[in-house]
Amino acid sequence: MAKKFIDVMDTTFRDGFQSVFGGRVLLNDFLPAVEAAKEAGITHFEFGGGARFQVPYFYLNENAFDNMDKFREIVGPDANLQTLARGVNTVMLDTGSRELVDLHAKMFKKHGTTTIRNFDALNDVNNLIDSGRSIVNHGLKHEVVVTMMDLPPGCEGAHTVEFYEKILRDILDAEIPYDSVCFKDATGTANPQKVYETIKMARRLLPEGTHIRLHTQETAGISVAQNLAALEAGADGIDAAAHPVSGGTSQPDLLVMMHAIKGKDYDFGFDFEKILKYEATLKECLADYFIPPEATMVEPLIQFSPMPGGALTANTQMLRDNNMMDKFHDAILAMREVVEKGGYGTSVTPVSQFYFQQALNNTLMGPWNKIAPGYGRMVLGYFGKTPVAPDAEVVKIAAEQLGLEPTTEKAIDLADKDEKKSVAFWTKRLEEEGIETTEENIFIAAACDEKGITFLKGEAEVNVRKLSEMQNEKEECQGMGSGNYTVVVDGQKFSVQVAEGDANIQVTAVQGEAAASAAAPAGEGEEIKALLPGNVWKVVANPGQSVAEGEKIMILESMKMEIDVLAPRGGVIKSINVNVNDKVVEGQVVAVIG
Repeated sequence: MAKKFIDVMDTTFRDGFQSVFGGRVLLNDFLPAVEAAKEAGITHFEFGGGARFQVPYFYLNENAFDNMDKFREIVGPDANLQTLARGVNTVMLDTGSRELVDLHAKMFKKHGTTTIRNFDALNDVNNLIDSGRSIVNHGLKHEVVVTMMDLPPGCEGAHTVEFYEKILRDILDAEIPYDSVCFKDATGTANPQKVYETIKMARRLLPEGTHIRLHTQETAGISVAQNLAALEAGADGIDAAAHPVSGGTSQPDLLVMMHAIKGKDYDFGFDFEKILKYEATLKECLADYFIPPEATMVEPLIQFSPMPGGALTANTQMLRDNNMMDKFHDAILAMREVVEKGGYGTSVTPVSQFYFQQALNNTLMGPWNKIAPGYGRMVLGYFGKTPVAPDAEVVKIAAEQLGLEPTTEKAIDLADKDEKKSVAFWTKRLEEEGIETTEENIFIAAACDEKGITFLKGEAEVNVRKLSEMQNEKEECQGMGSGNYTVVVDGQKFSVQVAEGDANIQVTAVQGEAAASAAAPAGEGEEIKALLPGNVWKVVANPGQSVAEGEKIMILESMKMEIDVLAPRGGVIKSINVNVNDKVVEGQVVAVIG
């Protein structure tokens, strides 16, 4: 009897890059590997969407649509090119209106997409209805998703086989058009037995012949067992990636999965030697890229604090950029309580980011003293209905801090009422900046906000971590002349005194605030300092302006969070000591009030 063909999607160039490098890989650096993958016989790729839509604009000074066009050109017209979308968020930073959700599908169809995998982190089926219909209406295949994970030990109320059956029945009852069904476990924590029973349930419930697949990560160390359980239960497809962006926080390796099915009645249709050659090419392409150590490791703590691989490395990249890597372990430990009190939304973008932002806030500022805007809006209902009711006290704190009342209104209906989520708003914004108002540019601006505008104005910067550049930075530091320097090692700030010709360098550890303040400009009045490192996103007040206690002076962006800088008392702004887009460190003086 012929073996069952299993459709393997190669996630290397989307989720693989996202999980290992936070998505920060330049197009021309990896194109030879795309050619090699094609030569290896791979015809199903994840090639865009998710965070890999925003990363080119934020960190690479590249256009995601152009990148998708180039990918399609290389692999040819018959390849199944798949992207990832987050329901009514699609690939945007926030929920989208119906017209932006529709524009997403239209633009992705135009730029080479075959299939869109469409999920909602809260498993709120209302968030899949309009997005799913738009995908199909524009001639794309729709892979509808049920998101999975295991809850931390001792937690209960969702994420059981019965819970997933209810979500799948809700999808069917809503008559959402679909071509395939995916169970997506971005944390890799769903235990193999639950995976087996869930796929079995879906096979019984769905019409005969429905394509069912599993997506998972290796972060918790059980991805191969999960995939084998899914195949034994009747799944038709799985996802895998190529070394060196496989395993760890990414999908299991193509060669590993090929080895795992030896002797079983499954066939991926791949040749070992050709996949070996492809992986060797990819390794050569990525040889100069810094691979964070956490990206290649199994993390046992993930089952207690579920964090998807792509979010984990994106967060560690940002922590390194902001000199806060020393806070990572404590933030991961703090996630357990944040997940439990947040209503058990699946830890996948954007909810995973909300969890981490709130966990980091709880680590830096004390439990629940500062509600992260995304987390607060989630528990208040602004992204849809959470699987279980969030903790009542946390909801109360969020309402007070954000000045919002809880809501049960559909997220997409709320977005339709928001002028800033209309095509007309972003068209006008582009016109004001003198930027061409193509549909692509409108969507880029709507999806990426001010960073999208910065890119379209030609002012974006490249921020990738390459070993050669890190070596150059090291050599520059070694060539420093005499003087006082502030350096950062593993997130810790040190004041360094270097004497000309002196072989001994004196290093004295100081508080980050003291190191930053030493270089801060002097001025009369009370200094207002940055609580966290980050970038200046917007300056609200001007020198000479009178402000009241608690009034907003400027907004910093740190770890995808907006941090308000408030007046500590009433007075007159004597000086604004930073400019928009400036990088600031913890404790740096950003303004002076008299």
